[in-house]
Amino acid sequence: MDAETLNCPMCGASAASDATLCGHCGARLATVACPSCFGLIFEGAKFCSHCGAKVERTEVAANDPRPCPRCRLNLEAVKVGSASLLECGKCEGVWLDTATLQQICADREEQAAVLGMAAPLPAAEDRAIETVRYLRCPVCQDLMNRVNFANCSHVIVDVCAKHGTWFDRDELRKVIEFIRAGGMEKSRRREITELEQQRSLLKMDRIGGTGVSGLSSGPTRYDGYDLAFSLVGEAVKLLLK
Repeated sequence: MDAETLNCPMCGASAASDATLCGHCGARLATVACPSCFGLIFEGAKFCSHCGAKVERTEVAANDPRPCPRCRLNLEAVKVGSASLLECGKCEGVWLDTATLQQICADREEQAAVLGMAAPLPAAEDRAIETVRYLRCPVCQDLMNRVNFANCSHVIVDVCAKHGTWFDRDELRKVIEFIRAGGMEKSRRREITELEQQRSLLKMDRIGGTGVSGLSSGPTRYDGYDLAFSLVGEAVKLLLK
């Protein structure tokens, strides 16, 4: 379906509802403003076009300006709902510190469990082959790791283990969609299955004394794995794995 045609609030030129910049005057048309799914919303909209939640966005002063990992322009500090984040006005990327991402992941998974919001997991998107570019953390400037969120979300994000995670345009919304569809539980089950298999192979190795290539002789991570960390921490632990 074609995107709805709207008008630029600055110059009045027509623009598609999924456009982020006006093709006529260059004004910014969309921002991350949904406190529920963190979707990009057209300027002036009162409700999210993705999930229907009421728009709640407040721009705040940035105490310590940080450069966008892609554009190198200073990121803008905003508050969406109760979450504080940094956003690039040019590429629409979003930076979340580790604690904020943990809280968002935990809250969305808990909401999905309580409200029964689980749905089919988002499928992998067909993407054109792109040149991999490693980005620098806006806090420490070290190169970040490219990670498939939770190992099975098909959303590749850039992670600094010390400071936070960078989401390119609309990736945070896709991660929220993945979590609400039960993706974190799927990731946990898959992880435990793999650890069970490794444990079985190690047990067979000890009994047979034949040695299994590529497996450590030390203890596995299975015992207590699913109970070793809280709901708040496990989302980011899976992300950084």
